[in-house]
Amino acid sequence: MTRTSTPITILVADDDADDRLMILEAFEESRVANRLDFVVDGEQLLQYLRREGEFDRLAAEPYPGVILLDLNMPKKDGREALRDMKADPALCRIPIVVLTTSRAEEDIVRTYGLGVSSFITKPVTFDALVDALRTIYRYWIEIVSLPPECSRPGA
Repeated sequence: MTRTSTPITILVADDDADDRLMILEAFEESRVANRLDFVVDGEQLLQYLRREGEFDRLAAEPYPGVILLDLNMPKKDGREALRDMKADPALCRIPIVVLTTSRAEEDIVRTYGLGVSSFITKPVTFDALVDALRTIYRYWIEIVSLPPECSRPGA
């Protein structure tokens, strides 16, 4: 099974409004044309992926092709959301890139143990963020072969 030619959606899970704005502007600076969707915590991330509540309108759309995941979010943090996504047969193959302020070795080891695809510490300058997101985009969207979409429950 191969992916369609439809550009993939990039989903960003980050509770910090300033970081979300910087990520949006960095992708715009990089001229990324893919759709970017944002959620603000782990609970909303899982609702988005499971097409629940306000996200039921996405039921007919493909899952995002890659998720950028902050670890330190309210309600359900990124570590808990990552564990839930990787345990869900419908979501487990979606590549997840941790993009966080954490540099803790414990977070790096734990998230890789949970199945994260990459762990990146957020750059502190806008130019460095643009470079990092450009690299993430180039690698995950232009270079790698992504798995076919997982099947949705009831689909």
